[in-house]
Amino acid sequence: MVPIEHVIGLSSILFVIGMIGAATRRNLIVVLMSIELMLNAVNLAFIGFNRLWPGTAEAPALDGQIFVLMVITVAAAEVAVGLGIIISMIRNRDSVNLEEVSLLRW
Repeated sequence: MVPIEHVIGLSSILFVIGMIGAATRRNLIVVLMSIELMLNAVNLAFIGFNRLWPGTAEAPALDGQIFVLMVITVAAAEVAVGLGIIISMIRNRDSVNLEEVSLLRW
């Protein structure tokens, strides 16, 4: 069984990598992938903490899994909106550079 310190350590490393990627990149696709990496790091932390407090045999604690499902739902919505913005940028400017996002207005 993996200790909770290792799970949280891996989660924090993944979150920092995603945060650095989102802060330093100019390509919108890479920024969306970095945000997805941060969301998955949070999911890993939720599952790790849920395993730490499993509940009882009659009523297992499923809070971590429920939060992960909610995060996955939000991530799917974020991807749908993000891909719509990317398609609009490619059609209008032939680029996915974040500096040109303000040029999407009418």
